[in-house]
Order: sequence, then C-alpha cells, then structure tokens
Amino acid sequence: MPNFDSRNALLAAGVLSGLSLMAAGAIHAGESGGRTPDFSSNEAAWVLTNGDYIAVPGGPSPTRNDPAHPYVTNNAFRATGAQPSFRVADLANPNIRPWAKEIMKRENDKALSGGMPFSARASCMPSGVPAFIMAVVEPIHFMQTPKQVTMIFSGDAQVRRVYLDVPHSANLKPSWYGESVGHYEGDTLVVDTIGLNDKTFVDNYRTPHSEKLHVVERYKLVNDGKTLQVTFRVEDPDTFYKPWSAIGNLRRVKMPMHEEHCAENNQNLFDYHIPVASKPDF
Repeated sequence: MPNFDSRNALLAAGVLSGLSLMAAGAIHAGESGGRTPDFSSNEAAWVLTNGDYIAVPGGPSPTRNDPAHPYVTNNAFRATGAQPSFRVADLANPNIRPWAKEIMKRENDKALSGGMPFSARASCMPSGVPAFIMAVVEPIHFMQTPKQVTMIFSGDAQVRRVYLDVPHSANLKPSWYGESVGHYEGDTLVVDTIGLNDKTFVDNYRTPHSEKLHVVERYKLVNDGKTLQVTFRVEDPDTFYKPWSAIGNLRRVKMPMHEEHCAENNQNLFDYHIPVASKPDF
C-alpha cells in the first residue's frame, strides 16, 4: 500500500470532501419528493451493533455459535474477567452442505486448539458480500449520486459500488465484491449482487460459499434515522439447501471519512495470513 506524504494526504482529503458535497447535493435533490433515503449527510457513518446476524423468523437460520463453546467478547472479558475466545460455528445447522461444514470444522479446530481462525479484517483481505456490513469498529461511509451508490469501509478503504437502475452484465468474471446493481423502492435501497468469487466467507463463523452466491440486500433507515437496517437474502444452491435471510443493524455515528491502513507486520503473535510481497512486481 502506498505511503502518502502530508501534501498528498491533504489533497486526498479535499477530493473526498468534494465528492461528499456532490453526493449530498444529489441526495437532497432526490429527497424533494420525500423518497430517496439519505445515508450520508452530516458526516454520517455506520457501525454494526452486533457481530452476529439477526435471524428472520420462519426460515433457515444463519450460522450460530456452538453452544458447547460460548463466545466471550473482549467487552465481556473487561466486565467479568472471563477468557476471551473466538467464535466456534455450530455445525448442527441442517441447511449447510457437507463440503462447507468440513471447511468450518477446520476453522473451528484452529480456534479450539489456540490457533488463529481466519478473519478478513485481521488478514487485510476483502470481506465480500454480505460480510461487508460487518464493520464493528471502523465504520462504513456512503456516497450517493443519481447513478451510483458507493460504500467505503474506512478500515482500509475497501469499496463497493452499486450501479443504479441498470441490469446485470452478461458473462461476469467472479471478483471479490462481484457486481452490485440497485434501485430505490420508496425509502429503501435494494441491492442485488452476483459474480462473487469463492474466496470469502459470508459471516464471522467462516461459513464458505460457492461462485453461485446471490445476495439481495435492502437498506432502510429506522429508529428516527439512528439505525441503518440491512435485511438480506442469501441464495447459493451449492452451499445451502435453502435460501436464508438475516438482518444486520448498523448504528449511526458522526465521523468524517479518513484514511487508515490495514496493519502491516501484524504477525508477532499469530499468522493472520496477510498478503506479503516477497519480491518486486516491477
């Protein structure tokens, strides 16, 4: 990742500020009809309120923690002194196909043996979809224009682009964030994503997926605009017997977008599998 001197950093900040003003103008124009939701004004940013998805009643459940191995957060450690732990996936979920459970068991075994199970954030890797919304420390920022919604995870400036009111491309080549197309339905942004590669997990329990993954997300402001509720549907017939749905709630924080590098050399205690350039590529 390049090093920016102070002058370049100020220039980048100015460009981002300009883009934010342009986006805000477009949104206010759209809101004159009282329809388009505004996810970005007044330095709004969004942080997930919980590290687990909320199940939608009446359908298959997203992956849950194995009750035999309770998950202890750092906050619980500070409050109670209990030993922090990693999430351990409940492999009894009947909706997950055997090949996927084998991968999840491998990651479970790492966690239970004192090793480091994979984490996209700790490894400085793209998180994919729908896991992009699982930002529990660094927030997600939005820029909205009439033709595109841009989501930026401030942790290391990962970007998703949602192209509005257009169809999906033909013959997509799989990529980390696939192709997202969207439209507004009243006060809700609907995002349809396909073309995802199979190198990411769909959640913090290391649930894998195939390249057939299809995710439809619905972004809506609730709780007087203090919460961004993302309801999504996951379909992948090679990984799950049935499609499943879940909810992620993100709380609003006031924070300008800033540049933050993912931690290089973060390998003193564990091997996070951070990509390392072993030789020049030029």
